[in-house]
Parts: sequence; C-alpha cells; structure tokens
Amino acid sequence: MTVARTRTEQADAVVDRQTTGADEQADQHALPHIEHPARRLLAYVFHYYSWQLIVVAVSIIIASVASTVASIFMQRIVDEVITPGLSTGLDAVMPTLVRIITMMGTVYALGVATSFLYSRIMAVVTQGSLKHMRDDMFDRMQSLPIKYFDTHAHGAVMSTYTNDTDAVRQLIGQSVPTLIQSGLTLGAMLAMMLYYSLWLTILVVVVVAVMIETTRRLGGASSRYMVAQQHSLATEEGFIEEIMGGQKVVQVFNHEEAAKADFAVLNQQLFSDSERANRYGNLLGPVMGNMGNLLYVLIALVGGLLIQLRVTNIGFAGMGAITVGIIVSYLTMVRQLSQTINQASQQVALIAMGLAGAGRVFALIDEEPEHDDGYVGLVDAVETADGGVEPADRKTGVWAWRHPHRAEGTVTYTRLRGEIVMEHVDFSYDGVKEVLHDVSLRAEPGQKIAFVGATGAGKTTITNLINRFYDLDDGKIRYDGINITKIAKADLRRSLGVVLQDVRLFTGTVMDNIRYGRPDATDEECIEAARLANADGFIRRLPRGYRTVISGGSSNLSQGQAQLLSIARAAVADPPVMILDEATSSIDTRTEALVQAGMDNLMKGRTVFVIAHRLSTVRNSDAITVLDHGRIIGSSHLRVW
Repeated sequence: MTVARTRTEQADAVVDRQTTGADEQADQHALPHIEHPARRLLAYVFHYYSWQLIVVAVSIIIASVASTVASIFMQRIVDEVITPGLSTGLDAVMPTLVRIITMMGTVYALGVATSFLYSRIMAVVTQGSLKHMRDDMFDRMQSLPIKYFDTHAHGAVMSTYTNDTDAVRQLIGQSVPTLIQSGLTLGAMLAMMLYYSLWLTILVVVVVAVMIETTRRLGGASSRYMVAQQHSLATEEGFIEEIMGGQKVVQVFNHEEAAKADFAVLNQQLFSDSERANRYGNLLGPVMGNMGNLLYVLIALVGGLLIQLRVTNIGFAGMGAITVGIIVSYLTMVRQLSQTINQASQQVALIAMGLAGAGRVFALIDEEPEHDDGYVGLVDAVETADGGVEPADRKTGVWAWRHPHRAEGTVTYTRLRGEIVMEHVDFSYDGVKEVLHDVSLRAEPGQKIAFVGATGAGKTTITNLINRFYDLDDGKIRYDGINITKIAKADLRRSLGVVLQDVRLFTGTVMDNIRYGRPDATDEECIEAARLANADGFIRRLPRGYRTVISGGSSNLSQGQAQLLSIARAAVADPPVMILDEATSSIDTRTEALVQAGMDNLMKGRTVFVIAHRLSTVRNSDAITVLDHGRIIGSSHLRVW
C-alpha cells in the first residue's frame, strides 16, 4: 500500500508540475508559423487544379441558385393554383400547375446535376492536393539536414503527415465548399426575401445578425481550442512514438509508472483542449437551431398579423397586399436560411483547424534544405598510360574526382585515393558549447585510424563532419587534397561507407537491405558482400534465405545478425573510405572473431576510421588517436599491440 500510494503521489506531482507547462511543450514541437495559410493554400490548389476549381465555382453558384428559387415555386403554387382553384375548380388551374411543376423539376434536376458534378470534381481536387502535399513534404524531408531530425520529435513530424493533412482534407473537401455555398445561398435568400417583403426582411436581417454574432463568438472559441488540440495531439503522438521505440528500456528500468504519469499530463492537456473545442462546437448547433425555430415562429406570427391587418406590402414584387403565398414562401426560406447558417457555423472551427494544419504542412515544406554548394563530382574512371585518370562511361572499379576550375574554364580529374586530412577543426552543435577544438589529423590512403576516448569526447562528431552531416565552425577537412566543402554532398557520401552502432534496417527482404546502398548491385555481388561480413551462413538458415522479409525494427533478427547485415550493406557499396562507429559492439566475442577476418578483407586498400572501445577492434590499427573533451590528447602511429 505504501509503495502504491507513493507512486500515485509521484504521478500526481508530475501532473501538477507539468500541467502548467503543457502549452509550452506543445509549442516546442509545433512547426514555425506560416503567414496567410489560406492564401497560400488557395494558390497551391489552384496551381494544380485551376480549371477544375472554375467548374466547381460555377457549379456551386448554379446549385445555390437552384436551391433558393424553390421558394418562388411555393409562392406561385399557393397564389396561382391553390387559392384560385378553391373558387374556379382544379381544371381551370391545371395548366398553370403543370407549367410550374415542370419548371420546378427542371431547376431541381439542374441543381442535383451540378451538386453531383462539383462533389465528384472536389474529390479529385482534395485527394490530388493532399497527394501533392505529401509528395512535397517527403521530398523536402529528404533534403533536410541531420540537425533537423535531431531537434524535432519524430512523432510530431508524423502528425503533420496524418492529422494535419486530414484537417486540410476536411478544409478543402468539405468546409470551404460548404461555406461558399452557404454564403451564396444566404445572399440569394436575402435577395428573394427583399423581393417579396421589406417588413419581413427587416425582421429576418435582425435575427440573422444575432445568429452571425453568436456564431462568431462560439465559433471563435471553438476554433482556438481546435488549433490547440492539433498541437496537443502532435505532442502526444511524439511521446507515444518515443515510448514505443524505447519500451524495452522502460521495462528494464521499471519506468512504467513514471511513463504513465507523463502520458497522463499530455493526455489531460489533449482532453482539455478537445473538450473545450467540442463543447463550444457542439453548443453552436443547438443554439443556431433554436434561433432558427424562433425566427420561423416570428415570421408566422408577424406574417399572419400583416395579412389580417391587410398591410400593404412594400417590396420589389409590387405594392399589393401580403398574400398567403408570400408567407408560405417566407416560411420555407426562413427554414432553409436557418439550416444554411447552422451548416456554415459548424464549419468555422473546422476551417480554423484546417488552416492551422495547412500552416504546419507548409512550414515543413518551407524548411531550409541542406545547403550544398559543392561542385566537385565523383565519376567512374580509367587509368591512362602516363599514370593519370580520365572519365569512363562504365563501371571500372576506379573512381576519380571531377574538378571544374571555373576561373580557367578547365576540368581536371584526380584519382580517388582516400586521403583524409583535418586541419585545426573547431565545431559546436549549438554555436555555444564547443565539441571539437583544434583537431588536426591525417589518414593516408589505406590506413586504419582508430579513435578512442570517453563517451562525449567527440569521436562520432569527427565522422559526422567527414560526411558533412554538419559544417565546421573553423578549420578545413581535405579529401585527396580537395576541401570537402567543394565536393557535392551526394558524391562525398557515395565514397564513404558507414556502419553505425545503432543498426537501422528497413522493412523488406534481406537482399533488399543489403542492396540498399547500391540499388544496381546484382544478387551475386550482394551474396559476396554477405560472405565478406560472414553473414551468409545465418542468412541461408533463415526461412527463405535472402528472400526472407524482415521488419523495419529487425525484430526477427538478433542484434548481432542485424549488425552483420549492416556491415554487408556497407560492403556491397564498395566505398574507398569506411567509417565503423562501434560496428562490432553488438556482436559477441565468438561472432566478432568470425567477422574480423571478413572485415580485414573488406578494409584492404581502403582508408578506415574506427570508433571502438574493445581492444580487439583497434589492435591492428595503423594509428590510434585518443580524444578527451573534444581535443586530441594522444596519437600513436605504431601497431602497439
């Protein structure tokens, strides 16, 4: 009981402590604000579907007019058929009735046809626009720097693909067309009312003004909380994604209760925002409905009173007395008017949520892509008689740097040898705390350089800089004598093979994962790479061998097996420079002995950077560099073990 009570008290304390900061936490994961998202969204959709939107606009106008003029037929039936028919008989008014019904059917058919047409077109426009949005978001995401993914919760970004695009779907496909049609219908209704009676129109306008103001107040409150709901939902999904990825760690450290308490804070915030958004939104419908009913009753009472008093009608229809047909037509229009306003009011909060979602979508699309001003490229080459290289139009196994010299207008080709030189490199991730300071080192072609040092010493940072995942604060890194800032990033990274400590495989077959770094590799080349990594044996024991499908989390493989596949993936790319970041850390000692021979074969003739803690991994290195707090404090160029 004491333990349970203590955990409950701790959870309550977490809730109390974090509730006040829930809004700030939501803002932390929110994407940057986009000005004029409505204008931006309209231009975006119009860019792809201009003529379709024109057809939709015309169809909505016709459908709105068709739904409005129905009231005219009601007035004509009452005043030109029913009332005269009471005294003259049905036969006398039958031609008039047939004519009115024929016109009525034609108008209704036209309205139904145009409504069907714009609904079908809007389905294409809506889903097509979302497709283009997702394409643009994913294209931009693939061009973003690693820093973006280090500083943004993955679940919050996923929420942009799901919740925000769904809000945009609701906005484009339903809310905007409904609001436009409601506005057109409302304007046409008021014009028709004014045509029939000024007195009754004044009464309607007064009540409608009250309804619009009520919509503004209740709808505005609902809109604010709808937007807050989107932020809270993104934050909660980010938290869930993080906990799912680390569920094993949660259970190992008995962190379940604390995780539940943290989730309770986020879920409470989402509940609070959603409850208030729906409270105002759900209240709006009944309020509008009852006000519409009240207007209906008022028109019936005032209209009946005007007929009894034989008040002269003032309206564009003429100066005759108000008739029963006019009152019946008015009651029909009032019912339709109140329904139209109620329908439009329900869209206010959804429009605000959709615009907020569009803003987050465009914020992702507008994220600054990874900057790359490199102009030195990597090409296949062949050796010339004088020992140089020249470009080749086939794969030769020899690579060269194609270096245009803009000032001279010439191009030179330098064979890729794998020489890496760092000169007085300084770097910080945030521009404040320096991670590397005055780091200088040299890796000759074919050398194996090992980095050792405590966690946080800067070992992995060096390899990140060689890949240009981040740019230097000061100093230079030269690759075969070329400043890496001059090398196009895609070509630079194509020349580097990387095996990370954190293995990331993708859903697909074993063969697909080995071929990931070189899609044109043949099955034989993939199998040979697996043999080099000593992965071939366990792969052939899988249910379908190389055709076995593995999940993205490699849950059906051991950690060591997954690491062997990542080594084979790097091997099939056949890069001249290899970076092994704790590549054998997940492999047991026996497996490591099997892998080491294959790794040695893989590293022959290549420049290799190894980050390791195990003595066995670094003992055959050509040089060992010791780092501490971002500085090189020792370096040995001898095989000391």
